[in-house]
Amino acid sequence: MHPQNRINLEEDEIPTQYYNIQADLREPLPPPLDPKTKQPVNPATLERIFAKELIRQEISSERYITIPDEVLRAYLEIGRPTPLVRATRLERFLKTPAKIFYKAEYLSPTGSHKPNTAIAQAYYNKKQGTERLATETGAGQWGSALALGSDMFGLKCKVYMVRVSYQQKPGRRVMMETYGAEVRPSPSEDTNFGRSLLAQDKNHPGTLGIAISEALEDTVTHENTRYCLGSVMNHVLTHQSIIGLEAKKQFESIDIQPDVIAGCIGGGSNFAGFAYPFLADKLHGKLDADFVACEPKAVPSTTRGTFTYDFGDTAEMTPLLKMYTIGHKYQSPPIHSGGLRYHGKAPSLSYLINKGHVHSVAYHQNEVFQAATTFAKTEGVIPAPETAHCIKYIIDQAIQCKKTGEEKVLAFNNCGHGLLDIKAYEDFLAGKLIDYEPLNIEVETYVK
Repeated sequence: MHPQNRINLEEDEIPTQYYNIQADLREPLPPPLDPKTKQPVNPATLERIFAKELIRQEISSERYITIPDEVLRAYLEIGRPTPLVRATRLERFLKTPAKIFYKAEYLSPTGSHKPNTAIAQAYYNKKQGTERLATETGAGQWGSALALGSDMFGLKCKVYMVRVSYQQKPGRRVMMETYGAEVRPSPSEDTNFGRSLLAQDKNHPGTLGIAISEALEDTVTHENTRYCLGSVMNHVLTHQSIIGLEAKKQFESIDIQPDVIAGCIGGGSNFAGFAYPFLADKLHGKLDADFVACEPKAVPSTTRGTFTYDFGDTAEMTPLLKMYTIGHKYQSPPIHSGGLRYHGKAPSLSYLINKGHVHSVAYHQNEVFQAATTFAKTEGVIPAPETAHCIKYIIDQAIQCKKTGEEKVLAFNNCGHGLLDIKAYEDFLAGKLIDYEPLNIEVETYVK
């Protein structure tokens, strides 16, 4: 008898509430601090930047937050719930006794998990009366998603795209423009901060931290505009929990519990979205599983960084956040995993790594693309460079199971396809990819 390859949920089985992990932590997360006073930020001061409901969700300790009907309808319209897929061809190729499953988030219209929060953020802003949204994007997955979400709710959208990705991935720019967004390479001539960097280096490759700074400057200089962030913040990770909530139902339907749950991390939203609903069970002693976050060695925030307060952007416009960081001035190398080129990590994920509930690993991009190529040849799906990081980990674990004979259940979030990242695969196949790794990492201390 053949194993069930795709585990689907009916539309009426879609979760109707988000899961908020802050309700299950043993202590409150360290609060964001005002960089001038070093005191906790008053949430009301953030209302000029974020929609009020998103601020409420950011500090909420409610375990579940109801998903608005308009957002649920939009989720169904873009193809939720997504399948849980068993990677049987990969299992056979590796000759492993392990069972490998992945959540097929790459099936969204924009090719990643990002619409789960983009749609929600666009809805809450539209309901508040916002007319225009500003944001940053690395590889373009988040920018594409917010462009789609903005269009669905009749909002204007401007995206500052990290310059090196803007040049590497023209398809993502065209996708955003097709949805009606205005896209600028960052650093850009459109903001004071961008112009100051270009004056120093007209070919500046950009970073996510710089693009965030530009989007924030845009926001505070346009009264009709609010800022949207694609990762890091708690409300973003909470919206993404629909992934793991669906996956839990799917695993329960086949009476299987995962032993390993993995995902790549840039800011942390895709890993958190998949893992946090399962991690809740681990925190309550109901699940004995390993949770593994995978990052690039070129931007090793959690494997070589420091757990401390740092700015979330390069221009120091954000509050100070307690997180793993390699420093907000770090100039990320031009690796193809644009979505992972961020100096910090989500405060909740950083806390969980620091407390030992999650552990992290780091890889070079050549070994990551080798794993991605193996996955593409066996499963037929060309994964995004970001996703390939956790595929590398899962393949290594499956090979280890072959050696030990363990029949572990390995699960990961297949958070994006690589069909607009073909240049990265071309460079890998031609042997042109460079492996980067910082020699020294220096992180400033802002709070003693």
